Amino acid sequence: MPVYKVEICGVNTSKLPLLSAEEKEELFKRILEGDSEAREQYIKGNLRLVLSVIQRFSSSQENIDDLFQIGCIGLIKAIDNFDVTQNVKFSTYAVPMILGEVRRYLRDNNSIRVSRSLRDTAYKALYAREQLTRRNAKEPTLMEISQEIGVPGEDITYALDAIQTPMSLYEPVYTDGGDPLYVMDQISDKKNLEENWVEDLSLVEAMQRLPERERHIIDMRFFEGKTQTEVAEEIHISQAQVSRLEKNALKAMKNYLS
Repeated sequence: MPVYKVEICGVNTSKLPLLSAEEKEELFKRILEGDSEAREQYIKGNLRLVLSVIQRFSSSQENIDDLFQIGCIGLIKAIDNFDVTQNVKFSTYAVPMILGEVRRYLRDNNSIRVSRSLRDTAYKALYAREQLTRRNAKEPTLMEISQEIGVPGEDITYALDAIQTPMSLYEPVYTDGGDPLYVMDQISDKKNLEENWVEDLSLVEAMQRLPERERHIIDMRFFEGKTQTEVAEEIHISQAQVSRLEKNALKAMKNYLS
């Protein structure tokens, strides 16, 4: 998401107005009297606040214009619900409102469906982390967040993992001016490791050394997933005989491979 973008939703962010404390106070008095023009000025004068909040989601794949619009909705809700008698700065009240609106949008538009309880736990933890960071001037530990919201640390970790935005395997993670390194390049392929190929070849060779009937039994049991009873019915012997032949075959293969 290009947070350095100058024009967002047709608004030149480099020219956003900045209101003084006195201007904000005067405008809010007029807003409370029903002055729609003052409300519009107050919204424009706080768009920098929206911009600063959505920069926290710079790693998101969402379009910055969409996030800015959603953030503006949170700002408007904050203006409409702000209580001037509480002796709290408007920005202190508005930031959680804007954050909540953006996170709700990201949650509801996530391609992976996450249960309501998991989402609630995750967002409680995120909100608690912000509050504890602001209160203690340092990043809280998982245990501190757990105590704050009364949820076990393991549940918090699981919930936070569940709401993470999926990353494409073709997401570039590094480039030095040449070919980029993608996420998929960092993932090991255990199915195609050289030692696995050697093991597979050895297993095939061990099976080839078995008598035809035992080899057929091993193939049906462990490669076709059939039960001993199904194998017995197919080759017309008893289940007990299948069991005995299977054990002998596995013992012979083990001896060869060792």
